[in-house]
Amino acid sequence: MSRDHVQPTGDLAAGDRRRPPAPAAVPTTGAVRGAAAGAVGGAASEASASSDVGVEGEYDAGEVVPSDAGLEVPHDTDSESHDDSGVEAPYDAGADAEAVYLELLARGAAAEAYEQPVLLARASGRPTDRIAALERAKLLALRVRSELEGRRRREAELSALFETAHDLAGLRDLDAVLRAIVQRARSLLGTDVAYLSLNDPARGDTYMRVTEGSVAARFQQLRLGMGEGLGGLVAQTARPYVTDDYFKDERFRHTRTIDAGVHDEGLVAILGVPLMLGPHVIGVLFAADRRARVFEREQIALLGSFAALAAAAIDTANLLAETRAAVAGLEEANEIIRDRSAAVERASDVHDRLAELVLRGGGVHDVSAAVAQVLDGAVEFAEATAAPAEALEASRAEGHAVRHASDWIAAVAAGGELLGALVLRGHPGLDPVDQRTLERAAMVTSLLLLARRSAAEAEQRVRGELLDDLLDGRDRDPRLLRERATRLHADLDATHVVLAARLDGPAADAEEEPAARRRLWSASSHLAATRQGLAAARDGGTVLLLPLVTGDSATDMARRTARHLGSAVHQSVTVGASAPVTDLTTHPDSVAAAYEEGRRCLDALHLLGRHGDGAAAEDFGFLGLLLAGDRDVGGFVDRTVGPVVAYDERRGTELLRTLEAYFGCGMSPARTKDALHVHVNTVAQRLERVGRLLGEDWQTPARALEIQLALRLHRLTAPGRH
Repeated sequence: MSRDHVQPTGDLAAGDRRRPPAPAAVPTTGAVRGAAAGAVGGAASEASASSDVGVEGEYDAGEVVPSDAGLEVPHDTDSESHDDSGVEAPYDAGADAEAVYLELLARGAAAEAYEQPVLLARASGRPTDRIAALERAKLLALRVRSELEGRRRREAELSALFETAHDLAGLRDLDAVLRAIVQRARSLLGTDVAYLSLNDPARGDTYMRVTEGSVAARFQQLRLGMGEGLGGLVAQTARPYVTDDYFKDERFRHTRTIDAGVHDEGLVAILGVPLMLGPHVIGVLFAADRRARVFEREQIALLGSFAALAAAAIDTANLLAETRAAVAGLEEANEIIRDRSAAVERASDVHDRLAELVLRGGGVHDVSAAVAQVLDGAVEFAEATAAPAEALEASRAEGHAVRHASDWIAAVAAGGELLGALVLRGHPGLDPVDQRTLERAAMVTSLLLLARRSAAEAEQRVRGELLDDLLDGRDRDPRLLRERATRLHADLDATHVVLAARLDGPAADAEEEPAARRRLWSASSHLAATRQGLAAARDGGTVLLLPLVTGDSATDMARRTARHLGSAVHQSVTVGASAPVTDLTTHPDSVAAAYEEGRRCLDALHLLGRHGDGAAAEDFGFLGLLLAGDRDVGGFVDRTVGPVVAYDERRGTELLRTLEAYFGCGMSPARTKDALHVHVNTVAQRLERVGRLLGEDWQTPARALEIQLALRLHRLTAPGRH
């Protein structure tokens, strides 16, 4: 059989490997002759519908066959068809030719058994005319047998098709119907595997939908591009294709992925027919064997019939889905109509709520909560920098709320300034009435923000005035200072750090610099208000007085403040911090001194090129003595070699003296042991102890310099060590 594509025609028929059961009893010769005559008549009436009966030669069912054609064979009186016991011998070469083959037909014998009477006749030396008569009778009997088997096959095929059509008529689950089609196709064609693929218009390929008999996971997950492999070619050309050896067939475009999947499944012979909806191919139905096999035309036609039913099932399912969608759309429209009046009522309700909020001085979060309750969704206020920039700008330009993914964005603006946005989360289906409700809420939010800004600016001025008084020492009354600080939620009795902040680099133009300073002052005031501190504009920058959190340091606060202010003003900000100060109400002069110390740190950072950073005097080591306003020598010594001094005082050791000798001898343990008159191991043990107290990096140049300075200052300040 040619391996080219096959276009099935005629009745649907296919080979069935299931052998029909043999009759329960062998009929009499007369009955068998009658059945054979009926079968021959049936074969004659259906010969035009069957292009190939499976035996050699052609038989015209409409032709009258003469007696010498084998239908009438004279009885040979010389031969006997019975043995002495009277039992029929069906393979007796002398028996009547018709009787022999009618008995084989009645028994449902295998095709090979039809050769035995001819062989026995030849072996027993029967006349040539007798052998020729047996040959003609054999051919006719095989033809009758083929017709009977064909009828049984067609009966099974039609039964399967009727069952599938019945399943389609009561379609509830498309996958179940497609599985039944694939299972029945595999059973009737007697193949190892059957499977069905559907086209994916979005991706432009075809994918496995149902498999039966498949054992390879990779094969079950295959996707075939149009024109790739046998299935891709069927899907592209809308014509059936068959191959008896897939891997040797060069008609198909082989790909590594498809060939690997087919190889995993072990398939060799493959038949594929298209699933058609009108002129369009929507998928492919396959039957395949794991050995070489030639698919007959009737089998191709049968698989095509199952493919037509599968396409009808898919079309029916699509129509049902469209019908359900239409019904759902009508229900949704009805629901919208019912909700319209409710939406109007909600709009009136939210208007009343927002008006009440404004009158009683509510906040932004109160507005968000009220709108969320009315719109039945999550509403939140977002800063202008946190909202989606494109959607926010579109909302401000259009003056309406705009959709962003599954959210709605309503700009909160005053004049040309963006103050933020109201964001309605996870509510893509917002109707026009609810959209206007969100826009009205954004307008109310902008009014509240402007009012809050005015109040905040007034509070900032008050905070700045209090800090100015502390810096200038104008108010010396501790009680009045505490009262003023309490009204601002500040605690002057806590430990504070004074920070000097300044913008880095000149402004792009003269007009931009004042605006940048105002932004820095606004950001500093906001930070001070949230941290329960004070802030004021001074010396071209800002000064902040912030409480020191337990476990925090002046350095940590300076660096964190530099990052926060830089992010707020979108420009690099450098911050210098003082050492912690206490008792501000009783010693207000300490605030001014701390501010000067912070300014010196700020200047030092600029000189060192550390723009946008933050630091305190303690970060500069012995240089901090030059920067500190009070020249805290004791604090520097304690921070640098304090652990060694404390260890000597507790244990009575001489680690400090050993350190001085070690540096005095050029950091040589050998010369140090001579200077101290001790063993070199003693020097090593003492230096090891020093390393554990001061840290492993104590001998680095920078640390060694600070330690030597601290030792010199300790010797100068400690009694009895001059």
